[in-house]
Amino acid sequence: MIYADNAATTKLCKEAYDAMKTYLLDEYGNASQPYFFAKPAKKALKQARETIASCIGADPEEIYFTSGGTESDNWVIKASLFFDKEKNEIITSRIEHHAILNSCSTVQPLGIPVTYLSVDSTGIIHPTELERCVSNRTSLVSIMYGNNEIGTIEPIKELAEIAHTHGALFHTDAVQAVGHVPINVYDLNVDLLSASAHKFNGPKGIGFLYIKKGVTIHPYANGGSQERGNRAGTENVAGIVGMAAALQKNTTQIEEGQRRLKVLEETLVSYLKQAGLDFIRNGAENHLPGNVSLSFRGADGEMLLHRLDLKGICISTGSACDSVNTQVSHVIKAIDVPKEYAEGTIRITFGADNTEDDVNQIANAIIQVMLESK
Repeated sequence: MIYADNAATTKLCKEAYDAMKTYLLDEYGNASQPYFFAKPAKKALKQARETIASCIGADPEEIYFTSGGTESDNWVIKASLFFDKEKNEIITSRIEHHAILNSCSTVQPLGIPVTYLSVDSTGIIHPTELERCVSNRTSLVSIMYGNNEIGTIEPIKELAEIAHTHGALFHTDAVQAVGHVPINVYDLNVDLLSASAHKFNGPKGIGFLYIKKGVTIHPYANGGSQERGNRAGTENVAGIVGMAAALQKNTTQIEEGQRRLKVLEETLVSYLKQAGLDFIRNGAENHLPGNVSLSFRGADGEMLLHRLDLKGICISTGSACDSVNTQVSHVIKAIDVPKEYAEGTIRITFGADNTEDDVNQIANAIIQVMLESK
């Protein structure tokens, strides 16, 4: 089996697994309790928070643990319900993850105006587009760091600066980027940032929201005093420790990983071109490492996915969170991929375990399936 759907989820790294075992089997105390048995869990949370903060250039008290990227995104968007009614507009883009888009759809009928920015044919949101739409009524701008379907990396720093000139907060969904590209929240000047552990070889069901010091948003969950009263519920200590271990490992290997994944990407695309296949590579030149979105002329992306699955190759047609929908994705529509190519879109996302031999097998399988379908 060849797994090449790392934008959907990644394999848990050994460092995360080893770090988690202790807090699943031995030091399983509730970190909120005052007795001695809980002290190791409490200490582990503190150290994990410090580790995660150092990996993104933040302070530990700016890290809030959540169940993952979807919860973090929901927290940010739904906090808009508590903004000043004179300044409560949200601006986002047409190619965001559904955690953002569906959250916006939820708050719109409740009186929150939402503006959706257009993108160019590579998926880039040009700063002039935001400048055209932002106003003094804008409370929040939410733009993803890197697109989960086509890999395009957005000009986050420039967009954040525009938002701030109008007194708006800036949030970035960096779920696909954290642990894969260098992230420094202060350099980017973002106010809020979402991340999810299972996208960078950590465990599922755990993530975090960075909230810049001095920024206040409404608590996500009421109950106990966990996460400084902003996100109640007993902490998932094992998951948090595993997330910190995975992020620390990935962060120290970012440059090496980017170089290796670029070779795999270019090799795959080169093989397919040499075979004479008619396809478009989607996304911008500046894109997430390992992300290859291809649209084949006259093909059926779902057919390609299933035929490759029969050959033991795991890829995707787009977002893992929308895999039941077989229509052309909102991202492919937004970048205006021609109809004769759009329905033949697949996404291949390489990760830490992929090799050049994997690339060879994937390329040969795609070529074979495409030739057989003619």
